[in-house]
Amino acid sequence: MAGQGQEVAQVVEVDLPIDVHIRTVPVSKCLLSVQVCRFDGGRQQLHGSRRYRMATVGFIGLGNMGGPMAANLVAAGHRVRGHDLSPDAVAAASEAGVTIAGSVADTVAKAEVVITMLPTGRHVRDVVLGDDGVLAHAAEGTVVIDSSTIDIPNTRAVHAALSERGLPVLDAPVSGGVAKARAGTLTFMAGGTDEAFALARPYLEAMGANIVHTGSAGAGQAAKICNNMLFGTTMTAVAEAFVLAERLGLDARSLYDIVSTSSGDSWALRNFCPWPGLVEGSAADNGYRANFAAALMSKDLRLALTAAEESGVELPVSGRADAVFAALATAEGHLDASAVIREIRGRD
Repeated sequence: MAGQGQEVAQVVEVDLPIDVHIRTVPVSKCLLSVQVCRFDGGRQQLHGSRRYRMATVGFIGLGNMGGPMAANLVAAGHRVRGHDLSPDAVAAASEAGVTIAGSVADTVAKAEVVITMLPTGRHVRDVVLGDDGVLAHAAEGTVVIDSSTIDIPNTRAVHAALSERGLPVLDAPVSGGVAKARAGTLTFMAGGTDEAFALARPYLEAMGANIVHTGSAGAGQAAKICNNMLFGTTMTAVAEAFVLAERLGLDARSLYDIVSTSSGDSWALRNFCPWPGLVEGSAADNGYRANFAAALMSKDLRLALTAAEESGVELPVSGRADAVFAALATAEGHLDASAVIREIRGRD
């Protein structure tokens, strides 16, 4: 990117229609103009423009999702300091322009916004509330955004501790997978106060295309848990349909062509089809190499079932899907969620 204050455009490569480009143009040391340009008849036309304040962002958790999210913040003109324990994740983030910090404390120092993307509630609690964590080192007014998918009790504990300190905080888990993380088109489900949401929104918009304020503390996690519970149960049913069709002598292509244009259609079928040769680029065509790992699907279903038990709600269908994915996660958790068909059909 050009030096601060220079009126030089940077074209950011993202997965958009071929005639659309995003440019980030520094207006001053603190302001950045984000411009969406469309090419019409060979001429570039400004389609829209919005100004954001450039900020120092601390990003903790630079894995499959966090790494591309941090890279999109860099592409939007922010100064991003990142931390992760994985050498491979650190190397990829550094190549994308993230300044690597050696510790959580170093990541948070001087950050105006801190974003966490971590595997479990225990990790989030330790990183945020630990003796040398975010709470201990964040400056006054630092906006804290947790985009991990974790349990609601830990989420609310983090909210309470940060709010007591007077720091704006959101739980803002995401949906869309690695492809949308890279493209900057994630869906964010944000729980927290109106003030915290307003402060965080410009940074979420650098990483996502659909930003929804779902309510107060924990509401973002509640939305994510319900969404992924529905995905997991649907994914299981889709796999069952293909196994049953095979046993009844129905060709898989015929089933797909019928279901994808009928009442049985679903996002899971179109994006995570478990039968190879039907959907271009599917994990099933690549040995079930994970786009969204079965172990993560199992974790999310378990979060939903735990929340249901704590709320006194019985979930018989989701409970069965939870059991199926738990077995898959134990045997082949590294595979894609669509590999649930192997659990239902039986492994070769």
